[in-house]
Amino acid sequence: MAEDNQPNPEALKGEDWAGEMGAKWLANLARFEGMIAPIGDVLLKQADFNPGERVLDIGCGGGGTTIAIAQAVAPSGEVLGIDISPDLTTASTQRAKEAGVKNIRFICADAATVQLADAPFDRLFSRFGSMFFPEPHQAFANLHGLLRPGARIDLAVWGPPRDNLWMMEMMGVVRRYVDIPSAIPRTPGPFAFEDIDYLKEILASSGFSGASIIPYDGLQPVGGVNVVPQDAVSFVLSSMAVGRALDEQGDEIRAAAEVDLVDLFQKHYVAGQGVMMRGKAWLVSATA
Repeated sequence: MAEDNQPNPEALKGEDWAGEMGAKWLANLARFEGMIAPIGDVLLKQADFNPGERVLDIGCGGGGTTIAIAQAVAPSGEVLGIDISPDLTTASTQRAKEAGVKNIRFICADAATVQLADAPFDRLFSRFGSMFFPEPHQAFANLHGLLRPGARIDLAVWGPPRDNLWMMEMMGVVRRYVDIPSAIPRTPGPFAFEDIDYLKEILASSGFSGASIIPYDGLQPVGGVNVVPQDAVSFVLSSMAVGRALDEQGDEIRAAAEVDLVDLFQKHYVAGQGVMMRGKAWLVSATA
C-alpha cells in the first residue's frame, strides 16, 4: 500500500470525450455496450418509438442505440446521432452502413451548442450522454430548441454513487494506492444528476415539463456479459480514468492494485454471467 502519496486533485481530471476517452470507448466498444446494455434496453422500451418519428440520439457513443432507434422508426422515420468524439461518429457511420441501416446519420458536434438546419425533431434520446455538459442549463435549453412543441425526451443518467457499487467498491480499492478526491455534487461527470431535484430544476428552467423519473436497480456486468474477473480488471484499467491514475503511480503500485481488483471482482463473479455488481440509474422522461 502506498501510504506516502501526496494528494492529487488532478488524478481523475475532466475526461476528454472528444479525444482520449472517445478513443478508449471505441477501443473497448463491445465491453462498454455490454455493460450498459441492460439499462439501455429498458430505456428503449420506455421510449417506445413509432414509425415515422424523427429522433435525436445525444451522446450516441458507438451508435448501438441509434441503430436500434432507426429500426424502430423505419421506414419513414429517421434518427440523427450526435457525439463529441470524431472517432465514435466515424465508427458509428461505418457500423450503420455494415448493418444496412439507411435512415440514420451521425455528426460530430457538441450537443450543448449544436444548431441543426433540419430541426425541429419529434423525440430526443440519450443513454448516459447528458451528464457531462459544463453548463447544463444552457445545454438543455439548446436541446429544447431543437425539438418541436410537445416532443418527448427519454434519458438515462446514473443515480447516487452510494447505489452504484460497481463504481464505488472499485474506487475503494484504487484509493488504497492513490489519493482520488470525491466527486463534487452537481458537477459534470457520471453522477452529475444523482440529485433528482437538481435534474428536475434544470429541465424545468430549460422549458421541459411533466418530468417523470423512474429508478432502475439492477446488476451491472462489469466489462460486459460473461467476462471473467481478470478481463474485467483489464477493461477497467485500460478504459477508465482510474487506470490512468494508477499508471501515474508506477508499475509496482499498479500491479498491487490489479491484484486487489481481481479479488474484488472474484467475489461478484457469477459463472455464465460475469462480474455482476449493483447499479442504479434514473430513467427520465419529459415534454418539450
